[in-house]
Amino acid sequence: MEKSRRTASLLAALSFFLFAVGCQTQPASTVNSNQPTGASTPVMSPTPSVADETAAMNMPVTLPVLDALFTDESFAGELKSRLQLTDEQVENLRRVAGEAVGNLRESYTETDYSGSTSAATTRAEEQIKGAIGAEKYPQLAALVRERWSGGGGAGNGASGVANTSGKPNSVPTDTRIVVNAPAYRMDVFENGQLVKTYKIGIGYPEFPLPTGLRKADTIIFNPTWTRPDEPWVDAEKRLKTVEAGSKQNPLGLLKIPIGLPSLIHGGKAPARIGTFASHGCVGLTDPQARNFALTLADIGGAELTEAEIKTYAQQRAETQNVKLNNPIPVELRYETIVVEDSKLHIYRDVYDRGTNTEENLRAVLGAHGVSFEQLTEAERRKALDALEQMARDAQGNPAEGVGTAIMNGNSNRNDNANGNSNGNANASASPGNANASNKNANQQSNEAEAPRMTRSIKGQKEIVVEIAALKGKGYPAPINLVNASGQSSGGSGDSKKKESTAPANKRS
Repeated sequence: MEKSRRTASLLAALSFFLFAVGCQTQPASTVNSNQPTGASTPVMSPTPSVADETAAMNMPVTLPVLDALFTDESFAGELKSRLQLTDEQVENLRRVAGEAVGNLRESYTETDYSGSTSAATTRAEEQIKGAIGAEKYPQLAALVRERWSGGGGAGNGASGVANTSGKPNSVPTDTRIVVNAPAYRMDVFENGQLVKTYKIGIGYPEFPLPTGLRKADTIIFNPTWTRPDEPWVDAEKRLKTVEAGSKQNPLGLLKIPIGLPSLIHGGKAPARIGTFASHGCVGLTDPQARNFALTLADIGGAELTEAEIKTYAQQRAETQNVKLNNPIPVELRYETIVVEDSKLHIYRDVYDRGTNTEENLRAVLGAHGVSFEQLTEAERRKALDALEQMARDAQGNPAEGVGTAIMNGNSNRNDNANGNSNGNANASASPGNANASNKNANQQSNEAEAPRMTRSIKGQKEIVVEIAALKGKGYPAPINLVNASGQSSGGSGDSKKKESTAPANKRS
């Protein structure tokens, strides 16, 4: 069903339809472009970093992503002004994107769909070219990545804030949130010091968590949720608002908008933490979300106490907004090779971006002052073996490096080629040239059906390699790690928070 019938007023109230099981967009009126002040002020940069631009260029362009951007009516206008598309071409794009999402199926009881981000990207490329012509595809892909990485449109990104990821595994020197999707990890830094770590759920491969720099400026307790007007929603339930506090509301106790198309929000089952959990959001359980809200309010200069949160939790029918005095940058990363606390951590390439290569390993080691040649023969062998094992997507198929392949215009992959998924991935191959011939032959028949979400990861998620030359180097290990129950290694709740009878700042 085409979604061109949606109006701007619906968009303002409507939860971003793409995240039917838990994600909403931030209304434009809540976006605050002012930068933080005081001791927590981030390092400022007049221009985007190379890492920012690279992250944007490597974002996969899938039909769900395209459909999400159509919820902002200004996107259609940009397609006409920047790409010179006709009204008919724009409506063709809107239709194929909407139909793709309408055909998606998600169920907690059905068999997982053995798909991948690369397969979704290939399907998208073919259908987009059919809708607007092959010559317009590179321009469209660039525009989609620009919007997706920047938070969906003007004002959603953390404008003027330096992205610390100019080098691999960079450690912030300011106050910010850092999310690394392949590690299922969210870190809170205050004035350059890691103060707390959360284990998280991330977006499904078909709805990958974006990369880039965003900001958080509002904590919304007891948010309402509007079911989207989509084919996969029962007709009698479409466009009906789910009240705050309802058991059918997937957002849980609270949501924190961080720019289109993502949120940080509660409501997740403990089993979804440390795996796929959302349609492009950072997912937490409600106990984790309560803990995080206290931490975020503290570093953002807002008054918020455990007693107040308890009151909000008891009055679930009332939506309450807590505005941060200092908006906090949120840096979304995709790093599968991380030097952490003197060890080399290699994570699964769950979004199929071809990142686990020897070239990238050398770059990460070099960023920490260690060359590949400094490693012992045994260390090199273990590291390369780990790369090979982790150079696979969520289903265990060799990662194709979809982001780089599409960026370079390499659209000649054959995702339906007969092959054996047990074949070895080439750890030293460049991201754009990975071999797709080892894709499981059964994938062809699966893709012919209405696809379902890839909800689980087959096989090992991480390999840790001890490297003597890395002693004393690397990104910090988790501190006060908050688990699904909301408890941390440093005790329950946030030890920095004190009970207060002072009125909360900027409630609405």
